Amino acid sequence: MPSPLDLVDLPFMRTATFEVLLLAVTGGLLGAWIVLRRLAFFAHAVGGATFPGLVVADATGIRPIAAALAVALAYAGGVHRAGSRAGGRAADAATGLLLVAALALGVILASDVFESGARVDRLLFGTLLGLDGGDLLAAGVGAALALAATVLLGPAWLASGFDREGARTLGAPVGAADALLLALVAVAVVTALPAVGALLTTALFIVPAATARLVATSVRGLLIGSVALAAAEGVVGVYVALWADAPPGPSIAVLGAAVYAITALARTGLTRIETA
Repeated sequence: MPSPLDLVDLPFMRTATFEVLLLAVTGGLLGAWIVLRRLAFFAHAVGGATFPGLVVADATGIRPIAAALAVALAYAGGVHRAGSRAGGRAADAATGLLLVAALALGVILASDVFESGARVDRLLFGTLLGLDGGDLLAAGVGAALALAATVLLGPAWLASGFDREGARTLGAPVGAADALLLALVAVAVVTALPAVGALLTTALFIVPAATARLVATSVRGLLIGSVALAAAEGVVGVYVALWADAPPGPSIAVLGAAVYAITALARTGLTRIETA
C-alpha cells in the first residue's frame, strides 16, 4: 500500500494532487449553482458531448482541450438557444438530443473516419500520468473564472433560480447570466477532462455539491461545503487511484457516491429520530 506522502513526494502525484485541488474550487463553486439551478443533466452531458472533439484532436494532433472546448461551447450555445426560445423543458430535450448526436458522431469518427488512439481513452476516464503544466494552467484559469463569476453573478443566479420573472422585473441580467453559467460550466468541465475524464466529470461538478446540499443551511454554507468536499474526495480519490493502479475518474466517482449515500442515510436516520 503506497504511503500518503507519495502524493507530494512523487512528481506526477504532486501534479495530480494540485490539479484536483484546483478543480475542486471550480467544481465546488459551479457545482453549487448547478445543483441549485437544476443543471445536473447538462453538466453531465457536456462532458460526454466533447467526445467527437477528442477523436478529431487525437487524429489531427490538435491539443485535446482546445478541440473539446470548441465542441463544449457550441453544445452550451445550442442548449441555451433552445431554453431561451421554449423554456426549461425544451432545454432538457435539447440537452439529451444534442448529446445523442454528439456521441453518435464521435463513434462514427472513431470507428470509420479516424483511428481512435489511447489518448482518447485517457480523456474519457482520466489519467494520473498524462497531466502537465498546461493542464494545471487550464485548471487554474477555470478556478479563477468560477470564483470571479460567483462573486459577480452569484446574486443574479440565485435570484433567477428562485424567482426568474421577479428577478427580471428588478433588472437582473437573467438571460445573460444564464448564458454565462452554461458557458462557464462547459469551460470548467473541459478543464477537468485530463484528470477525471469526459464521462465522469459529475464526480467533481455534481456529487460533492449534491452531498453538501443535504446538510447546508445557507447558500454560503453550500458553496464552502461543496469546495471542501470536492477537495477531500479528489485528494483521497487520487490516492486510491495510485493504490489500485486505476484511472482517477472512477476512483473519485465511487468515493463521491459512497459519501453521498452515507450522508443521505444519516440524514434520513436523524430525521426519523427527531420525528419519533
